[in-house]
Amino acid sequence: MRFGAQLLKSLFPCISLALGPTLCSVPQICVRLVSSGRPMLYSFQTSLPKLPVPSVSDTIRRYLESVRPLLDDKEYHHKEALAKDFQNKMAPRLQKYLILKSWWATNYVSDWWEEYIYLRGRTPIMVNSNYYVMDFVLIKNTELQAARLGNVVHAMITYRRRLDREQIKPVMALGIVPMCSYQMERMFNTTRIPGKETDVLQHLAESRHVAVYHKGRFFKVWLYEGSSLLKPRDLELQFQRILDDPSPPQPGEERLAALTAGGRVEWAQARQTFFSSGRNKASLDTIERAAFFVALDEECHCHDPTDDACLSLYGKALLHGNCCNRWFDKSFTLVVFKNGKMGLNTEHAWADAPIIGHLWEFVLATDVFHLGYTDTGHCLGTPNAALPHPQRLQWDIPEQCQAVIERSYQVAKALADDVELYCFQFLSFGKGLIKKCRTSPDAFVQISLQLAHFRDRGKFCLTYEASMTRMFREGRTETVRSCTNESTAFVKAMVEGTHKKADLQSLFRKASEKHQNMYRLAMTGAGIDRHLFCLYVVSKYLGVSSPFLAEVLSEPWRLSTSQTTQFQIRMFDPNKYPNHLAPGGGFGPVADDGYGVSYMIAGEDTIFFHISSKFSSSETNAQRFGNHIRQALLDIADLFQVSKADS
Repeated sequence: MRFGAQLLKSLFPCISLALGPTLCSVPQICVRLVSSGRPMLYSFQTSLPKLPVPSVSDTIRRYLESVRPLLDDKEYHHKEALAKDFQNKMAPRLQKYLILKSWWATNYVSDWWEEYIYLRGRTPIMVNSNYYVMDFVLIKNTELQAARLGNVVHAMITYRRRLDREQIKPVMALGIVPMCSYQMERMFNTTRIPGKETDVLQHLAESRHVAVYHKGRFFKVWLYEGSSLLKPRDLELQFQRILDDPSPPQPGEERLAALTAGGRVEWAQARQTFFSSGRNKASLDTIERAAFFVALDEECHCHDPTDDACLSLYGKALLHGNCCNRWFDKSFTLVVFKNGKMGLNTEHAWADAPIIGHLWEFVLATDVFHLGYTDTGHCLGTPNAALPHPQRLQWDIPEQCQAVIERSYQVAKALADDVELYCFQFLSFGKGLIKKCRTSPDAFVQISLQLAHFRDRGKFCLTYEASMTRMFREGRTETVRSCTNESTAFVKAMVEGTHKKADLQSLFRKASEKHQNMYRLAMTGAGIDRHLFCLYVVSKYLGVSSPFLAEVLSEPWRLSTSQTTQFQIRMFDPNKYPNHLAPGGGFGPVADDGYGVSYMIAGEDTIFFHISSKFSSSETNAQRFGNHIRQALLDIADLFQVSKADS
């Protein structure tokens, strides 16, 4: 079975590209037959193919093609000369080492990507690396903060139990191709531990408690009574006890978590100096060894379709909070607001967004459709009043440490205050109308972003769209460089305003087909950026320098984009419950003078956008860019003369 699955999966990308969807049905049916039954979470892991190493010539060719629309002739010829020199001289040697690594390593990219892109970063991970995820926004579950938390924590630990027992069904691309599940292993009981040169991920096999922050105080809440998971009503009781606790923070406790929001070197030094013994070490261990971190906020947040500011403030609260009420090192912080709305702040090194999205879909659906609430908003059942109360964590934080905490807080606050976040729900249409245009919804949005950016800045820029390589073992992400010759030709024609509609449609089709082909290449291991990144790492190991690789790795991504994955788990029918929509989430801008754009094509009739930029840049404005995105979507839809009623 494993050999057959591996053979068919290895062949499937090539077959699909070569034969098209109709003839592809044969291998699809075979894979479905091979994987029939009730596979466990890791059933296909050893059958997944390894990520292939592209040829240097193919990568260089695709790279030069990707930068052509961004450079004038002189700049392009300079880049071309560097690339050809690298290809002919240094690249063959580097490629040999990379191929050698691909033979013995499970994945030739992922370990280096985790270490050098995430763990070795010394700047704050708040805003720069961590991202957020939002709640259902069009429905109300309960307005009782402790009750919502009781249900959600119970659902999360239920998911963890299924994860530990491998009882979660593997995610299948198109319903037939198994995706790698290894990133799920570190979802719970995981903390990023700061180091002076590099951080490390600490993952524990088991954790029986969560750490909770409320009004500047830290608590430990046990999740089990004996061997039994606490029921939602018992968890509600425990969290309500924390909310009712009148005790004040201890000296230095209120802003302690700001250490996780500031510079990594400063945090590593403080951790070694002030938290390596005594009660401080014991309390820090309690947080770092927790299943996850919980933040009980005093603010209220919600979504008002008539006021974009509500969703934007909600996003800001999840992205950075007040800089000291999230433990940014935990695999994720569950944030619950005073009115029962909630969300996640997620550390990025351990996994990518679709992984936490899988958990989140399970949690939201379980909360609504399986657990529920009483008429008064409480969790179902009767609480056990004999349960021991949550434990206050004890600290002895000297003034020198408090000074370090304050410095980290000021660094984090300056970073947070500089983030402009504009979140909005686009209500004119969704994927229903886009499909009437006979194009990929993702390509439609990406080309709209190119048009919007050109109108916003008057020029094109290097654009990053995240795709995944999870069809391969331990695959993570690859970059789709979505600013192409074809998309820029379409944008220029749209801006000129003199072309016939038929010509614009033709240019759009070419841009869309190009984008879809690039996405397929990225997903099937034929991307550009991970290969060049790994060649760069090899060059550093060998102590050689490449001007070409140095330039490539220093090019800024002024437009960094990502589509949020949804409906990985079909726990309810979205057509029957159209208001059960979560808007996805967002992240900070990658470049100081650029934009970060996350979007979720949430249904047939709506799209959510999360746009970030920095106030300190005079060239960017998140709300202005959002308005350009709205108009670009409408203008492209108008080309095809498809009304919302037709869709």
